[in-house]
Amino acid sequence: MIYKDFFSKLKKDEIENYYLFTGEEEYMMKLALEELKNKYISNDFETLNYNVIDGKNANLDTLINASETLPFMSSKKIVILKDISNFLEELDDKAKEQLYKYIVNLGDFLVLIFMDGSYSLKKNTKFYKLIKKNDRQVEFTKLIGQDMNKWINTLAKKNIKKISQLNIKYFIDQTSYNSRNVDLNLYDLENEFLKIVDYAKEEEITKADIDNVLIKTIDTNIFEFLEAFSSKSTERSLMLFNQMYISGEPIQRMFFMMIRQIRLILGYVIYKTKGYDNKSIQEKLSIKPYEFGKIRNQASGFKLEELENIMQRLLEIDKAMKTSMTDDKLLIETFFVEIGNGMYNK
Repeated sequence: MIYKDFFSKLKKDEIENYYLFTGEEEYMMKLALEELKNKYISNDFETLNYNVIDGKNANLDTLINASETLPFMSSKKIVILKDISNFLEELDDKAKEQLYKYIVNLGDFLVLIFMDGSYSLKKNTKFYKLIKKNDRQVEFTKLIGQDMNKWINTLAKKNIKKISQLNIKYFIDQTSYNSRNVDLNLYDLENEFLKIVDYAKEEEITKADIDNVLIKTIDTNIFEFLEAFSSKSTERSLMLFNQMYISGEPIQRMFFMMIRQIRLILGYVIYKTKGYDNKSIQEKLSIKPYEFGKIRNQASGFKLEELENIMQRLLEIDKAMKTSMTDDKLLIETFFVEIGNGMYNK
């Protein structure tokens, strides 16, 4: 189930006795645990009824002992087991079987939460299959659509501000929160948004407020850079690259992102040449609609042969960066000049 289903069950008081929390959005996991605790546990007796166990340093007896005692002056007891993957790795087969039997016979007084925020639990394990079979997995993925709009609006209202739907979308796009290649979560997003709140002089947050405060991520700058050199703008390409370099972005990371973008553009052109429609190409490239739109637009500035030549040159640069004493920054800057001069469009 997705996190919204869990919150709905919690509101209806239909919570079961065990769940597996998975996903990258720790902010929402924490919110779910807080609401779970607020609903079932009295603040005065939290230490007796709310236990958090580190799976790296616990065994089966630790878990069972924490789960066996009845709640005191609260309707339920809550036990959180962090890092379920490491916990399972330390159990022998006999202990694992004992765990499986134990969790399916838990009392109604208990809510046992297994945490796997890093997606490290393998899906072919008996434990995962048991969880999945009983629909006890809760996925905390990144917020999208109306959920994101609601979250931003709530954050704005808490700080006595307003923001339009258009500017919410602009803010999210500029942070690259929805990109598969940016490790950004709601904690990061909240931090950036609060900077804008502090900066904005008026009640309504404007696009200018966002532009003046928000530091563009490498992903956003990479998109802009690709748009620059797809139009053969050497000067802007160099400017964007040096902005990222001065801001502390590692050259190797920037170079990796460049290779990835060229591969995506090349993939788009190849699939388009073979007659695939845009929906099919997006699925094959495994990227989200916003990023796909950028890739599609950038592809119009390249020919297939040119992209193949560029990819070959990037591989040569990669080898030189790893095996020679050549200045990495100079290699990439020279590459920008070559792109602008149409060297690979022959």
